[in-house]
Amino acid sequence: MDEKLGLPKKFNDMKLSKEQKKHLEARFNRMIYAPGEAVGVVAAQSISEPATQTTLRAYHAEGRTQLVTTQGLPRLIELFDARKIPKTPTMTIYLDKGYNNKEGATKIAAKIKETKLIQIIDTDAIDLVNFRIEVNLDPKQSKLLEIDGESIAVLIKKSLKNINIEVSKDKLLIEPKKEEMTIKDLQSIRVKVRDKYIKGIKGISQVVVEKEGDDWVIKTLGSNLKKVLKLVELDRIRSFTNNIYEIRSVLGIEAARNAIVRETLTTMRAQGVDTDIRHVLLVADAMTSTGEIRAIGRYGVAGGKSSVLSRANFEETVKHLTNAAVKHELDPLKSVIENVILGNLAPVGTGTVKLKLKE
Repeated sequence: MDEKLGLPKKFNDMKLSKEQKKHLEARFNRMIYAPGEAVGVVAAQSISEPATQTTLRAYHAEGRTQLVTTQGLPRLIELFDARKIPKTPTMTIYLDKGYNNKEGATKIAAKIKETKLIQIIDTDAIDLVNFRIEVNLDPKQSKLLEIDGESIAVLIKKSLKNINIEVSKDKLLIEPKKEEMTIKDLQSIRVKVRDKYIKGIKGISQVVVEKEGDDWVIKTLGSNLKKVLKLVELDRIRSFTNNIYEIRSVLGIEAARNAIVRETLTTMRAQGVDTDIRHVLLVADAMTSTGEIRAIGRYGVAGGKSSVLSRANFEETVKHLTNAAVKHELDPLKSVIENVILGNLAPVGTGTVKLKLKE
């Protein structure tokens, strides 16, 4: 489109310098598209063509982190299929100014990581003479997590019945109340005790503390946005998860739409693909326009089109045509696909204009 337009009125009301206005005007004119331009087709091509060239590159920075997350084409498929639970849910947690240091980050990381008893056990064994389980806690781990034997004993008693627990400094002595219990039953209790949830936020199985520029950042394997955002030590504005459904339930559909854009661009640019953000914005808008997250597929955007031929062209052709015949549906023939199928002039570009000749 060669014609240049001035900035919208709201920009003129802002206190901007001539250089800033000139820069904004140039960007504004670059983002205008011509009436009738097939923006949907261009967006689909701009995303899907380079996506086929990407590979599965699992993110792994040696010596710094052990977090391995889904990247490349599998991650894009997760996003556009709107999978409710990603294969590797992760969180990136930024800290408030008062805690933005190595000590603060390490302390908060230990606080949010889901801790099971086995992680703070030094040794555990079955005492066949006294018919009980002896558990020796690691004092360093207990101190780091700020938890003692008495607190652990209370947590175990809540979930396991018919047992008695004695606490002696960093040692737990667990005896069954029932005399008829066998060694197999005692072994079963031992396994349950080792797997007992002690502290932290459920779902966050691994944490890594990293420094990015001036910020200390906590990266997690596992996600629980609702509970993490309750912590006062965090920067709630910048912290995020890669689970778009979790963002939808906690922060709303607009935040989920932004998350789809961010995750898509991050994944593509990690593969060296620099797709224009406008194409991704259009796809994200289509996925979230109803207020819910819809997949780009037969059960989402493609399956919800008003055109019978457009739906039949994508998948399950016979099913769509049969249902349309039974319901007596009419196809308005307003989009590209159905007109291409019928050999009509597609209503894009010059095809959007109809001329009438008066003799």
